[in-house]
Amino acid sequence: MTSSAAWPLISVVIPTYGREGVLCDTLKSVLAQTYANYEVIVVDQTQRHEPTTQAFLDQLVADEKIQLYTVTWASLPAARNYAIERASGSIFLFLDDDVELPEGFLEAHATGFEGRPEVGAVAGRVFDRMKLSEAKDLAIEMLPPEAMDPGIAWYHIDLVHTVKPQRVLTARGCNMSFRRSVFEQYGLRFDERFRGSAVREESDFCLRVRKTGMIIWYEPAAHLVHLGEETGGCHDISTRSLEYQMTFYHNHFLMALKNLTPGQLLRLSANLFDCHVLGNPPCNKSGSPIKVLSRFGFYLLGFLKACWTLLKPTGRDGRLFSQPPSA
Repeated sequence: MTSSAAWPLISVVIPTYGREGVLCDTLKSVLAQTYANYEVIVVDQTQRHEPTTQAFLDQLVADEKIQLYTVTWASLPAARNYAIERASGSIFLFLDDDVELPEGFLEAHATGFEGRPEVGAVAGRVFDRMKLSEAKDLAIEMLPPEAMDPGIAWYHIDLVHTVKPQRVLTARGCNMSFRRSVFEQYGLRFDERFRGSAVREESDFCLRVRKTGMIIWYEPAAHLVHLGEETGGCHDISTRSLEYQMTFYHNHFLMALKNLTPGQLLRLSANLFDCHVLGNPPCNKSGSPIKVLSRFGFYLLGFLKACWTLLKPTGRDGRLFSQPPSA
């Protein structure tokens, strides 16, 4: 076991909503790590758990293995912010509530920062449970230059099959860590205006981290398995629902309007339209005129709603739910 004096304190943050057995398994996986210097913070947005789940959580709290905070709202970025202001670590590691960690996972994240003061964040590798066999068959050494262009990168970033450490534009929200200075020195917080599944909230945050001059470093050794449970999580919105479709486009355009140049915004809008509205590869959606027209309606409404989100005075600081402990 590594000496606690040799490694920085890692605050492992797990927002959760509507999860039972898989949350317990995730916590067991985290607590099985042999890294000697970490704390676990669970921000629970579930108002009532099954008795066995609640008993398990209560026992972990009693044994001082986790810090458990139950809140009355449901927002993934807000849950992250809530934990940030209660964490003690010099590295903040954000995980989903449906992951499996290999041995040495926490140490791999800590190593990603070691001796690299320019690194503000470490993006870990993510194996999606349903695509594990595919991930083993394909290996990418270096991502293409397009993966660093915010206008088109979202169709070129591959943090599943990429096997070599390198700079990247963003991380995946289920496996990413940040230096404490990102939050203290630069005052950055996750934008709680990202709705529903909060898609692109981590991309928005990483783009703002890069504006400080720090880089996002991809460390494939910091890999995990994302189980991708269909229900629960911090959103619990079916990908087939009208609400999901609306928030999907809203969140993409909110990220773009906040961070991209006009040229980058046009490229992102064109790619979003070509892939998600027209259904061309890699989206491969139905080309039915009715479905294309329906998707275009959501695309247009999502853009207008994102514009309105930025114009509204409420939440302009990106804080809708969470507040600092002293507030």
